[in-house]
Amino acid sequence: MKETITRGISGLLYVCLLIGSLFWQHALIALFFVFGLICMTEFKKLIQLKSVIPYIVFSILYFGFAYWKLITEPSTGYSEALQILLVITIFVLLILIKDLFSEKTIPLFSSKRFIITTFYLSSGFVFLICIANVDQKFTPLLLLGSFILVWVNDTFAYLVGKNFGKQKLFPSISPKKTVEGFLGGLFFACIVSYFIWYFTDTLTYTHWLILGIIVSVFGTIGDLIESKFKRQANVKDSGMIMPGHGGLLDRLDSIIFAAPFIFLYLRLITYVS
Repeated sequence: MKETITRGISGLLYVCLLIGSLFWQHALIALFFVFGLICMTEFKKLIQLKSVIPYIVFSILYFGFAYWKLITEPSTGYSEALQILLVITIFVLLILIKDLFSEKTIPLFSSKRFIITTFYLSSGFVFLICIANVDQKFTPLLLLGSFILVWVNDTFAYLVGKNFGKQKLFPSISPKKTVEGFLGGLFFACIVSYFIWYFTDTLTYTHWLILGIIVSVFGTIGDLIESKFKRQANVKDSGMIMPGHGGLLDRLDSIIFAAPFIFLYLRLITYVS
């Protein structure tokens, strides 16, 4: 009972910080920068990287793209630089997906450690901020909707998997995840996408439905990849900063991995419409 209360309080604090920061763009940027530093610290421990370079790279990338439009008038090269970062990031994430399904352990040679801290973790936080500014105007409901889809997917994947799960999804990496749980999370994310469309004046229902699928698929893959990193490091959680939940990376792994794909879809529909 005490553990449940502790878990609930830390989870509520996390949600309140996130939702509260959505009302002011600079607060959101500051909060996600702190979140990024914490996640970087946790991730560096998982991959046994002691260098401070990832912190420097993260800070430059993060604040560079977050405040690019304030530094240059007009936003010279912003769109082109963001597209280059997006292409490289998705390429690196596809390599991680390949490693998830084809390798017993994810290869972690020296240069790859720096590549994944840059284009997996740092880029993930860059694109989280970019989701809220996809049309070059602050639209925090897009980011909030994405987080809601992640929370719904994770919650119902757990509940459905716990009560009805029989077929293991990826037993060598995450024994508790089941195919039934994955499908349950996907189903309820698609259901909730209707309510996000209904209560927000942002995207059409079709677009939110597709985002629900993107979040469920790539969020689950991101969770599995982080689980594989933890298994290689022989630890249960990425950290202990959130009592009852583990590390902050444990809570953000799904959205970090899904963020570039969410942003890619948002950019595509912007060009098409």
